[in-house]
Amino acid sequence: MFTCAQCAVKACRTNELEKMPKNCPMHDMAKLEKMKEEYLTPELHEFTLKAAQVECEGYCQWSRVEETIRFAKAMGYKRVGIAFCIALKKEAKILAELFQYHGLEVSSVVCKCGAFPKESIGIPKEHKLKPEEFEPICNPIAQAKLLEEDGCEFLVLLGLCVGHDSLFIQAATKMVTVLASKDRVLANNPLGAIYCAESFYNAKLHREIE
Repeated sequence: MFTCAQCAVKACRTNELEKMPKNCPMHDMAKLEKMKEEYLTPELHEFTLKAAQVECEGYCQWSRVEETIRFAKAMGYKRVGIAFCIALKKEAKILAELFQYHGLEVSSVVCKCGAFPKESIGIPKEHKLKPEEFEPICNPIAQAKLLEEDGCEFLVLLGLCVGHDSLFIQAATKMVTVLASKDRVLANNPLGAIYCAESFYNAKLHREIE
């Protein structure tokens, strides 16, 4: 089991490999070298280089929105796709307008596309927010496939729920980036709970979860 999250050495950053912990994944460098070769494939090499370029040029200067725009333009993408939660429809409109202002074509698909009732895929009434009312499924698989069919070269996730984002990424064949993650309690700032984990949010994070 790897425990990089608890590592106090960070030999990977300093290249002091002699200080690696016993369970450091770098003990098997042959395997890592093989994995590194994937960055050199025609499919991934330019993408990898542009990601490093945008990181370097915009480090502590550009917002995530600006990084996304600049990366798309650096890659030469013409059309980007926005898959958004209906609760973030206002944010999606602003984002689409920003992308368009900077010369990108934008296709956007909302999570409720299809208007399929939750019962149609076996979701029980007790797992609906309003059991006796019409409640459509979130449809991330359709979002991914429709955006790709519409010619999108780069897909941007905006506020999809936990699990729905996973389904979107699994269904997509194009590259995906997450602009914002859903957090209904913390104003779509999931790390707020982590930043307050040793103070205000401590009790909530450490309560029993069944």
